[in-house]
Amino acid sequence: MFDGLKEKLGEFREDAADVAAEQATTEHEAQADSEAPDDSTATDDSTAGAPDGADESEGGPSLTDRAKSLATGKVILDAEDLEEPLWELELALLENDVEMSVAEEILDGIEAELVGEQKTITESTTGLIEEALREALFDVVSVGQFDFLDRLAATDKPAVIIFTGVNGVGKTTSIAKLATYLEEHGFSSVLANGDTYRAGANEQIEVHADRIDAPLISHEQGGDPAAVIYDAVEYANAHDIDVVLGDTAGRLHTSDGLMNQLAKIDRVVGPDMTLFVDEAVAGQDAVKRATEFNEAANI
Repeated sequence: MFDGLKEKLGEFREDAADVAAEQATTEHEAQADSEAPDDSTATDDSTAGAPDGADESEGGPSLTDRAKSLATGKVILDAEDLEEPLWELELALLENDVEMSVAEEILDGIEAELVGEQKTITESTTGLIEEALREALFDVVSVGQFDFLDRLAATDKPAVIIFTGVNGVGKTTSIAKLATYLEEHGFSSVLANGDTYRAGANEQIEVHADRIDAPLISHEQGGDPAAVIYDAVEYANAHDIDVVLGDTAGRLHTSDGLMNQLAKIDRVVGPDMTLFVDEAVAGQDAVKRATEFNEAANI
């Protein structure tokens, strides 16, 4: 998708070579002229030293600037150079179901990283481009980041964390992974099965709890999810446990009954964090899902 940019960089190299050769010839002629006396003509200071190819009026890097930069193994790009390849990238992102506002942030990040900056040219320009894309993606996914362990340490015990999301995205497995991570960093935890309607849900989380040697609070199938998680909080208080990790039933954001159930958990338990779990490849629908889930419980 960056073939256009790679081709443009190749043109810069060719143009720079021509300018460098022309400048060398001009300097040689100027040196020869300086050796011969010539009082008939005065030099106009306003044009002296302005090499061919410079275009200061447009405000962007001139061909001469690029030539000088390339002489040291670097390149300068302007917005026009990136217009076509960024358009190709935008189409590729949208075709792969990246949400529009996210795609725009990625493109803006790449443009900010490359335009007007001197970049070292490697054997190919792939590394240059991939690094700009990597930085842009990092900026997008790091929005709203916080230190998880620091937040837990600053929260009154027990910290209550609820996991929610659509069906089959790995909420229960994520709970087991987080419990292991917390134990490695000195936090004890209790698991709570708020997925009370799905057949086999109790057995699934029980397997995880046994494997990581963590206590588990669960009720009979069909019980009240809010009551299960409330009991887990009471258990944590009684046993001086740091964190309650509450599982919930997978649900579509269009399921009013289950979304109301999630809102009830939020009211009854008042969790410190509600983590929305979704597939990394969910695309634009993930934004809609997250918005709907956030209306039921602050995720």
